[in-house]
Amino acid sequence: MPFGMQRTNRYLILLMALLLAACQELPRYFAGSELLAEVGDKELTVEELRRSIPSGLSAADSSAYAHVFVDRWVRRQLKLQEAEQLFSSSVADIDRQVEEYRQSLLIRKLDQFYVDRLVDTTFTEEELAAYYNSNKGDFRLDRTIVKGCVVRVPKSYRQRTRLKELMASTQESRQQDFRDICLKQEFVLSDYTETWVDWADFLNHLPTFRSESYDALLQKSGIQEMNDRDAYYYFRIDKVSRVGDVVPFEQLRPTIRRILFNGRQQRVIREHEEQLYQTSMEEGTIRLHETKGEEETIPEEVKE
Repeated sequence: MPFGMQRTNRYLILLMALLLAACQELPRYFAGSELLAEVGDKELTVEELRRSIPSGLSAADSSAYAHVFVDRWVRRQLKLQEAEQLFSSSVADIDRQVEEYRQSLLIRKLDQFYVDRLVDTTFTEEELAAYYNSNKGDFRLDRTIVKGCVVRVPKSYRQRTRLKELMASTQESRQQDFRDICLKQEFVLSDYTETWVDWADFLNHLPTFRSESYDALLQKSGIQEMNDRDAYYYFRIDKVSRVGDVVPFEQLRPTIRRILFNGRQQRVIREHEEQLYQTSMEEGTIRLHETKGEEETIPEEVKE
């Protein structure tokens, strides 16, 4: 009987069984090695299908799933057989790569097991600062960053002078008054007083043009001002770090944590590896055999 007809007949039998069972246990006469499809020397059994069917499917959904499952299996086997014929000379190399990948996955899983159990993920400020101070020369800025703030005030607002005075004050109470007014009046306040921001991003809050340079603003202190048709923009630049300067400590905290964590992680992996090696040597599960080759001639100058 042609393979296509065999496969169709098996589909019909399978679907009847699934409809009768309604996704419960398949009938007893479908147990064991009853075949659904064959491609060359490869066989697909009912048991394989049974294991793959998701729980909770209706009879109709199970039938549809079975059609797709068998069809995909057949197509996959056909492609695999053609690939093995076309690339028979590469099969050994593919097998080697697959085995290397399998081993790498297992070793990575083992390493992660001990990392999860043994690596402390907490770092004190002293540890972070110590690393920063010892390696700060390795971290240089490739762009200018600033701390400061920008507020957009409609031209219709009449208390602009007082707002600027509060904004310029160094007293925390007056700074809070400034923030309260901005909140009450619904002014757009872009506050970067506690975090560094790229100078280019800071300028995006001002009525500036990308084609122009505004680096001269970095030289000034106090409250500066710009305006457009509808509003005044008051801004203050508190700190500046330029291209080539050491990256500020606050910016590097996440990076330093990752570096220190990676160090601890590698240390745990090496220590476990060494312990495993030493224990296996003591238990005799490792046997190292010296190669018996011709004795190499050692040059006289090396002997001396």
